[in-house]
Amino acid sequence: MPTVSVGRDRLFAALGRTYTQEEFEEVCFSFGIELDDVTTEKAIIRKEKHLDDDAVDEDEEVIYKIEVPANRYDLLCLEGLAQALRVFSREEEVPTYKLANISKESMIKMHVKPETSSIRPHVVCAVLRGVTFTEASYNSFIDLQDKLHQNICRRRTLVAIGTHDLDTLQAPFTYESLPPSSINFVPLKQAKNFRADELMEFYRSDLKLKKFLHIIENSLVFPVLYDNNRTVLSLPPIINGAHSAITLKTKNVFIECTATDLTKAKIVLNTIVTAFSAYCERKFEIEPVKVIYSDGKSYIYPDLSIYNMDVSLSYVNGTIGVSLEAEEVTDLLNRMQLRAEQSVSGDITVFVPPTRSDILHPCDVMEDVAIAYGYNNIPKRKPASLKPLALNELTDRIKLEIAMDGFTEVLTFILGSWRENFAMLNRKDDKSKAVVVGNPRSSDFELVRTSLMPGVLKTVGHNKDHPKPIKIFEVGDIALLDEKKDVGASNRRQLAALFCGASSGFELIHGLVDRVMESIGAAFVPIGDDSGYFIKPSDEPEFLPRRQASIIYKGKNIGTFGIVHPEVLNNFDIPDPCSFVELNIESLL
Repeated sequence: MPTVSVGRDRLFAALGRTYTQEEFEEVCFSFGIELDDVTTEKAIIRKEKHLDDDAVDEDEEVIYKIEVPANRYDLLCLEGLAQALRVFSREEEVPTYKLANISKESMIKMHVKPETSSIRPHVVCAVLRGVTFTEASYNSFIDLQDKLHQNICRRRTLVAIGTHDLDTLQAPFTYESLPPSSINFVPLKQAKNFRADELMEFYRSDLKLKKFLHIIENSLVFPVLYDNNRTVLSLPPIINGAHSAITLKTKNVFIECTATDLTKAKIVLNTIVTAFSAYCERKFEIEPVKVIYSDGKSYIYPDLSIYNMDVSLSYVNGTIGVSLEAEEVTDLLNRMQLRAEQSVSGDITVFVPPTRSDILHPCDVMEDVAIAYGYNNIPKRKPASLKPLALNELTDRIKLEIAMDGFTEVLTFILGSWRENFAMLNRKDDKSKAVVVGNPRSSDFELVRTSLMPGVLKTVGHNKDHPKPIKIFEVGDIALLDEKKDVGASNRRQLAALFCGASSGFELIHGLVDRVMESIGAAFVPIGDDSGYFIKPSDEPEFLPRRQASIIYKGKNIGTFGIVHPEVLNNFDIPDPCSFVELNIESLL
């Protein structure tokens, strides 16, 4: 989970009181976060440089490293963390964020050119007016952008953030996509002008920026933002322009987020403006920006709308294991920055603010209630006896029977290659069975197995020097395409067993089949009798002709056993004869 480093004294000042370390650890635990480490800025530097001097200067600022949930982007900076803890401690009400009341005509506008759709199609913007930065809040502002870039922005591949001193720019702005040789500007922290293609070479030696170059360097066009005077704001996702760099004296901040994922861009923009609107002249007020696309569609950002979610009170109580009244639940949710009220039906209506993008489902609301209530306060109880599923009971019984017959259990990969699943077994793929993995990382894992046979044969092939005979079995799931299922496929529990030795051991595998069927109480009956099981000749390509049989149980074909075809054995590099059985356990229920 992400770790946020904050100065202890500055954090305590924001909280309005001081704590001992033990007290603060308790506060963090109650809120669902953790004080991970206590250090100093100089100690961090000494550790990075591998210095052994552990002496601590009394004047060094104490740094708290606080671990926060990965989906709580609002807690990635001191401002959001302190505000959340103040609300949790009932020292402050949940803030209300609002857009500045200005007409659409007077809004700052961002025009998006159609060419951007080929590389980075989305942009969202906002303005913070009348901001007062201190050195600490300025550093926190920059640090939050870095943390968001590493977290939800996925190292700038999904979203890239640009912040600018609005007073140095002239609206309206344009978001364009141009050939690298056509883009010229002075990048941040540089003094000379660069073409965009020159910048790619220049930053190859930059430890921080070189890891972002791959995002656009092979593109024929680069995304770029201009103001009305054709001054470059930024070359996302690489670098901002030096002209509009923000400083401690900046009063009006223009924020733009270009993205390939619009939803994440909105979350990132909301996270930044809600956290730092506290420093605005009009607290918690954000000036909107109108984004206009080439097709005439326009959108106003940021989207600070609150959406409602109805949550069943019985669901909350039943899942946590408590008996809370609606008033208690709403009070607990208010402590977690979720305004809530009792609905007419007696359930809970939750008003999710723009800071809580992690609230997606009633289970998220339930979790916040549990956190605010206190996990240690939830009554301990023994769960009621749970009866195992019939399939699992039968599976365990069969595994025990086979193990007592001297077979060793193996576990193989569920994913496999097309070649192993079909060609190496002499089978043809009619495209009606195998669940194929999209964009597999390796050809070894390109589909979900449709049989346990490849994995078992591979095990023998890799252990062919093991003393003979080899007697192994596996019980596991396969997956087959199934149009009747909402996910398009279904799992099936299979049993496979193999004997490998100087002789084929066909009679041993046949005897194992009889033992398994006897263990479930199935009688061997004449062919055509559906009261038990019988065997009849089969014609599967992975087995020798006339040395194989199908297992018919209550009129259904549940499996096949026989001597493995020499071609198949050769494909898996197995020099000794083998007999194999595979049957469907679910058919035995």
